[in-house]
Amino acid sequence: MATTTPAGVRGSHAKHGGAADGAPMTHRQIMEALSGLLLGMFVAILSSTIVTNALPRIIGDLGGGQSAYTWVVTASLLAMTATTPLWGKLSDLYSKKALVQIALIIYVLGSAAAGLSQNPGMLIACRVVQGIGVGGLSALAQIVMAAMISPRERGRYSGYLGATFAVATVGGPLLGGVITDTSWLGWRWCFYVGVPFAVIALIVLQKTLHLPVVKRDVKVDWGGAFFISAAVSLLLLWVTFAGDKYDWISGQTYAMVGGAVVLGLLFILVESKASEPIIPLRLFRNRTITLSSLASLFVGVAMFTGTVFFSQYFQLARDKSPTMSGVLTIPMIGGLFVSSTVSGQIITKTGKWKVWLVSGGFLVTAGLGLLGTIRYDTTYWHIAIFMALLGLGIGMMMQNLVLSTQNQVAPSDLGSASSTVTFFRSLGGAIGVSALGAIMANRITDYVKDGLTDLGPKYAKLAAGSSSSSSIPDMDKLPKPLRTVTESAYGHGIADVFLIAAGMALIAFLIVLFIKEVPLRTSGALAQAAAEGKAEAAAPAGAESPAAVEERVPSWAVAETEAGPQGTQRPAAVATATKESAPMPLSGGIPVRGYVRGAESAPVPQAAVTLISLAGRQLGRSVAQADGSYAVDAPGVGSYVLIASADGFQPQASTIVVNDEPVAYDILLSGTSGLSGVVRAAGFGTPVKDAMVIVTDVRGDVLATGTTGEQGEFTFAELVPGVMTVAVNAAGHRPRALPVEVGGAGVTRIEVELDSGAQLQGVVRAPHGPLADARVTLVDAAGNVVGTARTGTDGAYAFTDLNTGEYTVIATGYPPVATALTMGGRGVDDHDIELAHPGE
Repeated sequence: MATTTPAGVRGSHAKHGGAADGAPMTHRQIMEALSGLLLGMFVAILSSTIVTNALPRIIGDLGGGQSAYTWVVTASLLAMTATTPLWGKLSDLYSKKALVQIALIIYVLGSAAAGLSQNPGMLIACRVVQGIGVGGLSALAQIVMAAMISPRERGRYSGYLGATFAVATVGGPLLGGVITDTSWLGWRWCFYVGVPFAVIALIVLQKTLHLPVVKRDVKVDWGGAFFISAAVSLLLLWVTFAGDKYDWISGQTYAMVGGAVVLGLLFILVESKASEPIIPLRLFRNRTITLSSLASLFVGVAMFTGTVFFSQYFQLARDKSPTMSGVLTIPMIGGLFVSSTVSGQIITKTGKWKVWLVSGGFLVTAGLGLLGTIRYDTTYWHIAIFMALLGLGIGMMMQNLVLSTQNQVAPSDLGSASSTVTFFRSLGGAIGVSALGAIMANRITDYVKDGLTDLGPKYAKLAAGSSSSSSIPDMDKLPKPLRTVTESAYGHGIADVFLIAAGMALIAFLIVLFIKEVPLRTSGALAQAAAEGKAEAAAPAGAESPAAVEERVPSWAVAETEAGPQGTQRPAAVATATKESAPMPLSGGIPVRGYVRGAESAPVPQAAVTLISLAGRQLGRSVAQADGSYAVDAPGVGSYVLIASADGFQPQASTIVVNDEPVAYDILLSGTSGLSGVVRAAGFGTPVKDAMVIVTDVRGDVLATGTTGEQGEFTFAELVPGVMTVAVNAAGHRPRALPVEVGGAGVTRIEVELDSGAQLQGVVRAPHGPLADARVTLVDAAGNVVGTARTGTDGAYAFTDLNTGEYTVIATGYPPVATALTMGGRGVDDHDIELAHPGE
């Protein structure tokens, strides 16, 4: 009999946000653990968006110009970009929970200082501190989710992250606009308002987020962190000031670009020698990670362009208040909210994610391209449609680029890989805001000059005086003709920025077309790590470890790891002797060839095939190609064991005999599936805890048993597909059995409702005491006999598993006695019956 423990039955550690022995966490446990994390993400996003609509007022009060406007945004993005890889690497080495809390504290300190700024320089410096904290929160949120949740289920929770992003993004500008427009608050409260949320997030995280910490010797790659930060900073400084302070082709450009290249090369050199590199260069041997990172770079340009420059468009080109600027961007945020949530739910159900990346790339390109046609007097509903397309596309791409990367790496590299994608997205945003901000300023100046040609010399002189400091104009103080020219210039200049961003989005769209879709794993990083630990402990003596094989095999010949049955992690399979050809053995020997097939002889691609000796030593490995073909080499004549495993199938072990000639051997894998569900009380919907769940096959053999958890949930894995019976029994409820057909792949989910099981019991008495062998009959309201019973020596009788309603109890043995009663709740106890002859 196979016994499976459901998800709800775990050790004490599970109820605190972790799962014992790598068991999958329940939805409630995950949401409890994520509550503080999502609140921290809300704070991080709010800090970026709340100042968006307030920036024109802030920069005007502090006496800054367009360059200061751009750098208030860029400084935060720069700090976030430069520190994201460091946060990611630290999460692989230290406590993720402690790092999230440190990031929140840094953010609180930066926000409090930013609210006290007296000039643009001080504000920009404080935004750098804020950016360091926000970088930690942005990277660690994805990393913690990946640690707890499998890629297959992560789409659902990424939807919650996307919803948090949407609420903070739409709520930030609105809140910032209201604060700025409220005289007794002022724009400084845009920085103070996030502090209470951050403090609450700290408290919630302390109580809900509990992740195991792997204790090991660590060495932080501070050299790599310094060189990558310096390279990115120098590059952004060049992009910001080129075309304004100096020409694009100039000595300063050569010096700064050359310096950034040298620093980048030094970074690569340091990373290649570091024992714990901040960005492991070997990650980029994986095509999916490389392409996802490049796509994120260009998506970052599109994402931050929309959130930063819309406020200037609505306030300076359309004369809207900060509050209304936030309201008018709702179509974009609504599209992001819908697409991120819906795509996450569908990805969880289907496991297909590439179609969302491709669709998102197309919509972002289309949305930005259409926004490139707007002017200061364009009809708003046209703009709303364009913004909605942009939001839909960003929602489909942003989280799923991270998901595709996380699905490709081992648990030990999860933080580095996740933060690498986030790093490139932030880098794209920082470069985009800096470069496009500089381009916009130049375009606006040109358009103003062009517009003044039709005005008199008086307006030209006035315009020259008002723009001499490159400050953001106060539209209310400009004469009407000059104001119209300025509004038109801002509308046209910002549209040009959107058009350039559309080109960047088109590149991202073309890149994602080449990303290969790999099936999503069904276990989270913590469960994978636990499974790997168990596999290592159980490995036969003399068997090669994955690390040893990786040293022996060229890096390009190691295929990506895949999730095995029950969420276990299979070792990476040695695939080919050439990068793109069919599988070939790694060394000379006697070839063993064949196909891995499943139901109806369908090929099973990506199946791991391992050849071991009878003593348990690993001799060769391969991975099945798209047609199911595999190839390994036996070292010589003899008997060997061939093991094949694939996600969604039962592992298969076969003994083969190898002689002097090649062996052709096909492997047939039986599919495995999962069954999960919830047991609830009928009529009330409340979960039923500690209910016994038994799964039997058509022959009546028990396949799995278990009890439900706190939320009535149960889970069974490794079930052979087919029709089976699920029986559920719980105290105080009527037992129930129902047929269930478990599909050939994935997890079948069911919901079982149990009716209350009322009972009736009592004692039949005669004048001399309890009456034995009396017959008691129970009749329902329709006159049907529900059951009969005979009393024992103590006169007791009982009926169980009754429905609520009206009944009649008839006792015989003396002259019969009939009694009417109503059953409700748990039934009736102590319904004694008195029997006697007349006159007694």
